[in-house]
Amino acid sequence: MTTIPSATPSARGRASRPFGFLPAWVGVLLAWAVMAAPVQPSPAPTPIPRPNLLVLVTDDQRFDSLGCVGNRQLRTPEIDRLAREGVRFRNGFVTTPICCASRASLLTGQYARRHGIEDFVRDLSPAQWGETYPALLRGVGYRVGFIGKFGVGDAAAIGRRASDFDFWRGRPGQAGVRFIESSDPARRHMTARMGDEALEFLSGCSNGVPFCLSISFNAPHARDGQEREFEPDGRDEALYAADRMPLPATATQADFERMVPWVRDSEARRRWKSRFGTDALAQATLKDYHRLVTGIDREVGRLRAELVRRGLADFTVIVFTSDNGWFAGEHGLADKWFPYEESIRVPLILFDPRLPKAHRGRVVDALALNLDLAPTLLEWAGIARPDRMQGRSLVPWTGRRSPASWRTDFLVEHHFQHAAIPSSEGVRDLRWSYFQWLPPNPERDELYDLVRDPLQRRDLMLGDRPPGVLERLRIRLRELTAEAR
Repeated sequence: MTTIPSATPSARGRASRPFGFLPAWVGVLLAWAVMAAPVQPSPAPTPIPRPNLLVLVTDDQRFDSLGCVGNRQLRTPEIDRLAREGVRFRNGFVTTPICCASRASLLTGQYARRHGIEDFVRDLSPAQWGETYPALLRGVGYRVGFIGKFGVGDAAAIGRRASDFDFWRGRPGQAGVRFIESSDPARRHMTARMGDEALEFLSGCSNGVPFCLSISFNAPHARDGQEREFEPDGRDEALYAADRMPLPATATQADFERMVPWVRDSEARRRWKSRFGTDALAQATLKDYHRLVTGIDREVGRLRAELVRRGLADFTVIVFTSDNGWFAGEHGLADKWFPYEESIRVPLILFDPRLPKAHRGRVVDALALNLDLAPTLLEWAGIARPDRMQGRSLVPWTGRRSPASWRTDFLVEHHFQHAAIPSSEGVRDLRWSYFQWLPPNPERDELYDLVRDPLQRRDLMLGDRPPGVLERLRIRLRELTAEAR
């Protein structure tokens, strides 16, 4: 072993004096010069720039209506690429399956019980708006834009919302009676129109000012009552024409008859008759629905290409999700509103171009909610989450380590007042789906074991169930409703 000899006493003495290798008087002069010289301040740390934020929200899109989720018929190459280069959440959910309440939850990060939006008339108060993600981002210098279906408040309230944005193309109601207006000679589809407006927004962006653009597509939601409710872009008419669309396993009369009477007599059944009542209707509906989703996919590709062209792609985070799910004939139903899986489960993808390659393409099983969108955007922007936000940031799930603790259940609530849409509230956890139907319908519970019965065909309230489960879930429902206020 090589040893380093210790210094001799004389050497140690010289080393202990400043400039010990020079005559003493020279060392004194040099030391004085060093002390007298002006101190140069350390350079200030370079601030970490805030990323651009692109929020893409579709309307009535099922959780499994993407190629990356396993739908081999549906062509969504651009959104699939987004998932491949980002992080996909297998268990994305909304807490209220209707657009007005869900969109308010996306904005505020709150349960409907707290934000109070349960119809298509009520608007957020000024104080509530001040704690939404668009208002908070604009307050720290983001250029904030909105395009498409706003969904919160009546037409007058939504019109006034324009002053809260730097770029506003928000629309009331369903953002158009038809997807293709008969007065438009160009026959431009609303999905493409929104894509054009997004390109217009990006033309005013630069690397110097971060932006947040929310695009709220009104596809693939039906144009209720129109001759062709799911009318696609003309460029997509030939898609899926030769395909046979498989019907869900629970799209049977027997499954329908398992529903409680007020569901069998609901608006969801009425709409089923016009969309799935015959095999021909079902095939036409499903093919057009798929075409609408593919049309959205094309706009996602246009947007990403424009971000690259403008030099914005490397610092633009993208979120893709939907405001609620959609029954494709399951249980003999159409649309959403109810606490079954098809209604509350949605696609959710986070893409951050700054992620290392090792973190891309992950699929996360954690329960992620529409309440989590606002806190996630705020964390990316470095803004503290307001105390009244009830969601949690999903950003940690995109990193190397998962959060130390995470939710294992959530509240599902639906209090929209409609004679043919029954109200409900319940608990959805990692295994169980438990909910109660509320007055004026008879109060009745339903309980499903999602591990053994993922299609929710066997209501355990009508037979044997594991001891203690029902009591625990009833207590948990009371706890969650109290916490959500």
